[in-house]
Amino acid sequence: MSTTLVIIPTYNEVENLPLIVGRVLDATPEVDVLVVDDNSPDGTGEKADELANAHPEVHVLHRGGKEGLLAAYRAGFRWGLEREYEVICQMDADGSHAPEELELLLDEIAAGADLVIGSRYVEGGEVKNWPQRRLLLSKFGNRYIALSLGEDVLDMTAGYRAMRREVLEGIDLDALSSKGYIFQAELAYRAINAGFDVREVPVTFEDRKLGKSKLDASFAAASLTEVTKWGVADKASKIAEMAKQMSGLARYEYDYSGLPKLGQRISEVPEAVVNMVSEFSKLAKHEMQNSRLFGNRR
Repeated sequence: MSTTLVIIPTYNEVENLPLIVGRVLDATPEVDVLVVDDNSPDGTGEKADELANAHPEVHVLHRGGKEGLLAAYRAGFRWGLEREYEVICQMDADGSHAPEELELLLDEIAAGADLVIGSRYVEGGEVKNWPQRRLLLSKFGNRYIALSLGEDVLDMTAGYRAMRREVLEGIDLDALSSKGYIFQAELAYRAINAGFDVREVPVTFEDRKLGKSKLDASFAAASLTEVTKWGVADKASKIAEMAKQMSGLARYEYDYSGLPKLGQRISEVPEAVVNMVSEFSKLAKHEMQNSRLFGNRR
């Protein structure tokens, strides 16, 4: 049995599925494939069963209905962990993630990485056939996420990934946010905070040629608002702790000085800092909800 599993979630991908599975098996014949289908009305699930019957490397997980990408991946992750796969990969069914580049991610895993992201925005990465508005939205969103969370990863929302099983075992999958597609960023964020080695490799992302995209701009506001909350909460905690330490130092100085009321003012610093950051969070959320970028929903 292979030690590497490629999870491909599907919903109405009957045209794309045979193409992407064929490309995966041609490019990396040493991997297994798990198709996670959410009871697609177009017959994708039946097509997946046909592929599984023809290829022993292909497996199918049928789910009762469409519950979102996170739910599909969560089910796929658990399926793979239960069967002792060492490396678990994510790949879209629509061809936007080139199976021919999967070896780039797996090579980095072999070199010691715990989580590898196929990145559109590192040097050498590329996006093809995307409308300018969608490209700008994606780039802006990823820059905002990096700034909010203080991380160096340039493509936190990318869905082309390879990771060691230990990453998934070390993260509470049930706690991942279901808002928009932000779970991709949250998974990477939690992995970094847990001390895992997270790396990016350049890939070429090409927009789908067949079928209809399930993604529209409406997901962005919910996703970025969620990121704002994480970043503010994290920074508020750090700032409050720093203010607390400064308070202790100032109290020490106060004990040896006669400055009136300084102690009372110092004790108010942590609360004031947290309140300030909280107000910034509300302002950021208001700006996102009322900006043209996020107000233009399809």
